[in-house]
Amino acid sequence: MSLIKRVSSVMAEIAPLALADSSWDNVGVLVESPDSNKTNKVMLTIDLTSEVMEECIKRNAEVILSYHPPIFSSMKRLTLRDEKQKIILRTIRAGMSIYSPHTSLDAAEGGINDWLASLVDANSNVAEISPIQPTPEAEGGKTGIGRVVRLSTPRPFDQVVESVKDGLHLPTVRIAIPDGWERNQPVTTVAICAGSGTSVFRLLKGKVDVLFTGEMGHHDVLAANAAGRAVILGEHTNTERGYLSAVLAPLLRKKLGDKVEVLVSEKDHDPLVIW
Repeated sequence: MSLIKRVSSVMAEIAPLALADSSWDNVGVLVESPDSNKTNKVMLTIDLTSEVMEECIKRNAEVILSYHPPIFSSMKRLTLRDEKQKIILRTIRAGMSIYSPHTSLDAAEGGINDWLASLVDANSNVAEISPIQPTPEAEGGKTGIGRVVRLSTPRPFDQVVESVKDGLHLPTVRIAIPDGWERNQPVTTVAICAGSGTSVFRLLKGKVDVLFTGEMGHHDVLAANAAGRAVILGEHTNTERGYLSAVLAPLLRKKLGDKVEVLVSEKDHDPLVIW
């Protein structure tokens, strides 16, 4: 069996594609090379940028597992003038294939949102913001869109923020607090969504103290504060990238065996930096 088929099979166990939001997302095998380079190397990345592409070629990756799908909207032609199309052409030429799990990995039990929940408090009750009916592939698992962490003991808001910073290995995050809050305001519930959380947080029902995600629009932050909810923003890909090294890479190494080398990109990074 080819490595891309093995990766696809293993990822179907970790994050069944039936969990993805197929109304807009593009997941699964996106490129299957007709002439694999057979290096038995898998490279994990959040985004397949030109910089990461160079790294994949240099390190002889056979399969690129790109969390964000590098093929998203329709392509009517493949030319070197378009940077995204050029990356796909270079992938095929180098004998590499591409797999993207995206929202299936967000919704899966043990996926990115569950990992984020563990950063807030590893021993708390966690529920889905919007549960997904279990599929045959994910039978018995707790799956769904977003997460709500219910703390068994209230924690000061500033301690929650420090836990998030430590877990994401970030020196800073952006916060917004409602009028009248102190930084040590007791917190009992935290809603979570990897990446961009606005649309997911609209599905919330009931009281939530804090919204934790990568990014939200200005007016959405204002609306959250007006509703008595604090906001923690870690930037979009910063809420996703740590999962690759902490959870996914070790899991893939275990499931794929010693003959497959699983790498995590060193060139993948959040495009936004503090200047």
